[in-house]
Amino acid sequence: MPVIIELILAVVLIGAVISYFTRSRRVSERQAMTERRVDAYIETIRREADKPELAAMSDTELRDLLLSSAHNLKVQSDRRMYFLFGGVVIALIGAIMVATEDGTRGFGIALLIGALVLYGFNEFLGRQMIGPLEQKGIDVERLRVE
Repeated sequence: MPVIIELILAVVLIGAVISYFTRSRRVSERQAMTERRVDAYIETIRREADKPELAAMSDTELRDLLLSSAHNLKVQSDRRMYFLFGGVVIALIGAIMVATEDGTRGFGIALLIGALVLYGFNEFLGRQMIGPLEQKGIDVERLRVE
């Protein structure tokens, strides 16, 4: 049994090292995709001209605004995922604690409550993340890079 645990830990360590070294390539590909999306969105803003406050900006100002908005969107999305992961862990631990007192029924109810709270928290954070960009007239879906 200890040999299996050691092998699993070694595989996880090797996977982490490989992931670390390939991360820079993924980040540069993502940055290039974001810049292409921003360029395309700038062309759309110039062509449609339906948002006068964005159309009045110079190309440099608009590029900086859109790139920083895309970066902020990515950072807030990552932060939201970290909060949700922590929330899942806390909900699961809470459900296990309730299950020790109330059994399977308590476990299910605690998981349901945890899921509802996490859903509400996810929706709140999503709206907080998108709201300021929509107030500026920026279409968030044009900046997302999957």
